[in-house]
Amino acid sequence: MKATLVESREIAPEVRHFTFEVSDLPELDFTPGQWVSISEIVRDKKTTRAYSLASAPSGNRFELCLNRVKEGLFSPWLFRLEPGESVSIKGPLGSFVPKLPFAESVLVATGTGIAPFRSFLQSPAVLDSHLPVTLLLGARYEESLLYRAEFEALERTRPGFRFLPTITRPSPAWQGRTGRVQAHIDSILGVRTDLDVYICGLRAMVDEVRSLLAARGFEKSRIIFEKYD
Repeated sequence: MKATLVESREIAPEVRHFTFEVSDLPELDFTPGQWVSISEIVRDKKTTRAYSLASAPSGNRFELCLNRVKEGLFSPWLFRLEPGESVSIKGPLGSFVPKLPFAESVLVATGTGIAPFRSFLQSPAVLDSHLPVTLLLGARYEESLLYRAEFEALERTRPGFRFLPTITRPSPAWQGRTGRVQAHIDSILGVRTDLDVYICGLRAMVDEVRSLLAARGFEKSRIIFEKYD
């Protein structure tokens, strides 16, 4: 399929939010948390990358959240795309989706690992469950807390939703949590092991959080994860 870029905008240093439209379809059907693959010829080489959808289904449009890898091959090319230009996609695919029936959950993300959780948190399966949901989002700097305003607004309007950002390199003005997401697992969970924990981000973080949960006695079925490298 061909997807046409509708808009791209910077949402943090070296991070852009993309909106695409699949004009050949009246509706692009997918489950929040899934991904699409994009394939194009870049520098005379066919390259394919998979990216999590950062939006819930909405007609024939979908959204992505991507960081630019300066020495990378594909992301700098995507960052140069102009509205009206098209890319080749396959999907949506993937099984990193909210379990049904949805249970009380903690979502743990760093960086652009927030993308599937933004999709989760726009979906009726999660929003209409009325169950407690905690989002623990890690970033280096305050300006790199992706979609911060959205999650703060959701915290004000959706009972049971908690947004817990944490910064590893805080400015003197920052008054919130500090350190890596791993450091906050114990304080968020207490002694509980009876909820689901979804984890998304780079391999090292995901593996460490999984190990922490396993040591606490979590069942494997309650630890759902996706790695970005």
